[in-house]
Formats: sequence, structure tokens, C-alpha cells
Amino acid sequence: MINLLNCKMKKIYKLILLTSLYGTTAILGCKKYLEVKSDARLVVPTSISDAQGLMDDAANMNLRTSPSYGEATADDIFLPPTSYQAVGNTAQDVYTWKPTPYQFVNDWSLGYLAIYNSNLCLEILDKVTRLSNNAGEWDNAAGSAHFYRAYYLLMLTGQYGLAYDENTASNDLGVSLRLQTNFNIPSNRATVAECYQQVIDDAQKAFQLLPNYAAHQMRPSKMAAAALLARCYLYMHNYETALKYAREALALNSQLINYNGDADLISLSSTTPFRKFNKETIWYAELSGGFGVHALLRARIDSNLYASYAANDLRKTAYFRAAAPYQQFKGNYTANINVNFSGFATDELYLISAECKAWLNDVDGGMADLNTLLKTRFKNTATYVPLTAANRAEALTKIRTERRKELVLRGLRFYDIKRYNKEGANINLTRVAAGQTYTLKANSGYYALPLPTDIIQLTGMAQN
Repeated sequence: MINLLNCKMKKIYKLILLTSLYGTTAILGCKKYLEVKSDARLVVPTSISDAQGLMDDAANMNLRTSPSYGEATADDIFLPPTSYQAVGNTAQDVYTWKPTPYQFVNDWSLGYLAIYNSNLCLEILDKVTRLSNNAGEWDNAAGSAHFYRAYYLLMLTGQYGLAYDENTASNDLGVSLRLQTNFNIPSNRATVAECYQQVIDDAQKAFQLLPNYAAHQMRPSKMAAAALLARCYLYMHNYETALKYAREALALNSQLINYNGDADLISLSSTTPFRKFNKETIWYAELSGGFGVHALLRARIDSNLYASYAANDLRKTAYFRAAAPYQQFKGNYTANINVNFSGFATDELYLISAECKAWLNDVDGGMADLNTLLKTRFKNTATYVPLTAANRAEALTKIRTERRKELVLRGLRFYDIKRYNKEGANINLTRVAAGQTYTLKANSGYYALPLPTDIIQLTGMAQN
């Protein structure tokens, strides 16, 4: 079904975002609950169904909209010479960690369109009285708006702001907190602390308002809000609270795909091994195309990463296919080799729970969570030897190694590197391109990625 945004709404979007936007039309599934108002006579949205329609506009809220600049900057992929030459000057600069001028369409404009939709939804609902006969619909729309605003603020802050550090977060620059649709309000950069606090406030409201389970995985739910809070607190190094919310989400869905044979598997050797909307998917979203650096058919998997999978690890077959002499990634939960999954899934929650337990000195508990996950990923025709750890440091090393191996190209590695380096990991990234070696040192200022140049010019906000 073709879903069209109202023409007047498109003009408003352009004024708000100061950018040309793509994705104002898109083909979505046939599920009625994902339909968006397409009546050209609709001028001003006023009802709960109008508000929900904004949240169900998957083309602008879910599909190829999650920030991906960080994925192009991280170390899971590299560009062989032919791919490097093919991507163009801007992408080459991005790949080699050079500040580069870029404008729309980009992660910033896509993220703030979703935030604008969320703000508009909440402003519509402010004018609709919540009654006993509409409470469920009202709560779902409002909870969805708070969820989406929190999600995009978290991912944009993690990309354009420095890693969270409680000692400096009150001074470090984050992103703009756009909490209203009024474009006359100037855009200013809030601090990292303010951005994270807004994420928490919105996500907790979503957690209170949303149902345990959504009508469809493209809609957020209580467990999606819990997963969002778990991820947020993990990035803040607040492992106790991250564990609390990981447990909340896993209490609602703890299912894992058994890679030895499962209804959600097409075939491990298939180009698309996993079914879309599988049992692990809590909330479905996709990474943006970004600069094309991480495009799956162009990028190659880091050779050391590929070599780290054991012979009996079924992820080696499910996630990768040969592109001699290297490997390409194919293990997306999108059922599309060209599109990266960026939503929330239960495997991430097991890894969050494991890491938090280990950090909090529950080494056995952390390793038990890790082994629960890994047993579903290893061949059942061979004896699985559970991983063990003698102490917290060893447990964290093993859990974080498996986190990287499990969550390949989900848009999370860049955020993890920043977090680990704040804790002293000292991860330095190195790339060779066109005969030159480039290095991104741990805790470099470049870990707050450059903002779009048109946004800087039009708002006067400080550039990174």
C-alpha cells in the first residue's frame, strides 16, 4: 500500500528541518494498523487516529532512518581499494575520519523528522481529552511519541556528542532538544547530560504508557521501551539500572532463535538467513543508507573479526558469505542483504544483562546469560563447552567480545568503542586507503562526529 504524507505537512517538514527530505512516499506492509492518512483533504490533524497515523508512518519512523554515520566510522567493516575508489570524495573522507562538508539528506534530518512527528503527535493529543473509552488508543499514541523521540535523541546524541562521562557530561555538547513543532524556537545544542536526561524522561513515559506487546513489531511496546532504557543506561555506564530494564524486557520476551533449526530461519547458507519480524525482534527499525560506506555489497568484514568465530559457531555461516579474498555480511534481521537491522532484539538484551551482571561482580550470572545465548548459536552436533571466567575483568572481556560478534552492523559498535575507551580500553582504529594509513585514537574529539554544514550555517550552532 502506498502511503502519502499530506502536501501541507511536507512543506512544514521542510521548514522545520531546513532540508529536502526523502522517503515521503513508501510502500509498506498490508497491515491496516500501519496505514497513514492519505486523504488530500486532510489539512490539520486533530484526532487520536491522526496522531497514531504519524507514529505508524514507517517510512519516516522505522525504515532506513536510524543514524548510521557511526557505523561507517567504526571497525567492523573496511573498504577494499575498488570500493574505496567507487564511493566518492565525501564518503572517502568519512571513511578516513576527516571532517567533511555534507548536507541533506543525512542522519540529522532523518532523526529530526521522526522527532518532529513525535512532537506533533503529542501536541495533537494535548487537545484531545483522554477518556475511559479512548484511553488505550490515547496511551498508545502518546507512548509511541515518547519512545520515538527518546530513541532518536539517544542515537543522535551518541553519534554527534562525546561519550557519556558523568564528570564532563554537564559541559560536553550533545544535540538540539527539539521538544515542540514551533520552528520559530531557535535550535541550540544541549549538553550531553541534558540529552540523556531527556531520553530517560521520554523512555520512562513510554514504558508507563505502552502495552506490553505491540500490535506489530514496527510499533513500540513496553518491552521496547525497557530495551531502550537498558541501552541508554548501558551507554551511561549505569550498569545496575541497565540490568534492571534488561530484565524487564526479557521478562516479556526471552526467546532466542536456535540456529540449529528454527521456524524463523530460512537457511543459514541463504543470502537472507533470517525471517523478517522473527521471534527475537522486539521493535523493528533499519539503519539509514548514510554515506554508503557500510553498504553491505561494498563493505567487507574485518578479517580479525571473521577469524574470531569458532569452527562450530553457526554465526560464521549465517552472518557471512565469501567475497574473495574477504567476507561480506548477510546476517540481517531485515530479510534483505542491502538493509541493516537497527531495532531492538532479545540477543542484545542477553548481552546487556550479561555485561551488567559481570560489571556488578556477578561473574557466574553474567557468564550464564552469555552461555544461554551462545548455545543457540553453536552446532548441536558438537559438544558445547560453556565459557567461564575467573574474575570480573575476564568475564567482561569475553562478554564484550561476543557482543561485537553477535551485533555486527546493527549500528552499535561505534557507541561501544566510545564507551569502552571511556573505561580505559584504549581502542585505536587504523585504516589503510589509497596507500595511506589513517588512525583514530582512543577518546579523540572526532568521536563526536561532524554535524551537517547546512545546519551549522542556518542555526549558528557550534560545530564539533
